[in-house]
Amino acid sequence: MRIDLHTHSNVSDGTEPPGAVMAAASAAGLDAVALTDHDSTAGWAEAAEAARGLGLVFIPGMEVSCRTADGISVHLLSYLHDPAHPGLLAEIAKSRSARLTRAERMVERLAEDYPISWQDVQEQVAPGATIGRPHIADALVAAGVVPTRSAAFAGILTARSRYFVAHYAPEPALAVELIRAAGGVPVFAHPEASSRGRVVGEKTYLEMIDAGLAGLEIDHRDNPEPGREYLRSLAHRHSLLITGSSDYHGTGKPNRLGENTTAPAALEKIAELATGTGLVMP
Repeated sequence: MRIDLHTHSNVSDGTEPPGAVMAAASAAGLDAVALTDHDSTAGWAEAAEAARGLGLVFIPGMEVSCRTADGISVHLLSYLHDPAHPGLLAEIAKSRSARLTRAERMVERLAEDYPISWQDVQEQVAPGATIGRPHIADALVAAGVVPTRSAAFAGILTARSRYFVAHYAPEPALAVELIRAAGGVPVFAHPEASSRGRVVGEKTYLEMIDAGLAGLEIDHRDNPEPGREYLRSLAHRHSLLITGSSDYHGTGKPNRLGENTTAPAALEKIAELATGTGLVMP
């Protein structure tokens, strides 16, 4: 059974609708796939319907944006939580609002030097999508400023750029607690992805574990091999689940569906731990 637990649609920063992501997953030979859009579950219904028709097991998920007190970005995957849980919904709403304000401020700064407007960015966003830097990157590509989204993130939109604006996000341990309260299963996404920026130290891992962290996404292209070794040791010491996935974004990133996968036993454990919602079977 081939399982990919991390994909994105155009509900957040992927380039394909949820149903098309499921079709692509089927074409890639996957048997089970999670949709984990940033701070949104709006794609679940379409993805579930498409997955059933394709004979795929669908895992409802979400990627929660977090930030440590000293400013390190953390992404937390939530599987099978209750999408209507008031506590988690309220925190996600705060993050989405802050992300929108941040994007507007970044575009104001960029417009001083590049031919880009807020309208240009909005044209890159699907209705109801969580707006973010990837949409700004797509607007820069459309304006001919950079050749690809990846090039935008490597230069103009890096966190070290003068155009960068930080935004509110919950601390990781709080997000873990909220996901657990919503009946979900929290897994730390690409924890050692140092190419994306600073990574957390062991203190943050332990705080998240104490709050109820269930697993670590270890087999991911952005985790370097030494980081993977550290994560496997940490998972062993604290009895954490190990997952692997693609972090697929359609044409938005080079990541390919199924390039890393999760063992069936790990998915079985996720389903066993969850009380918010369940797997959608074909």
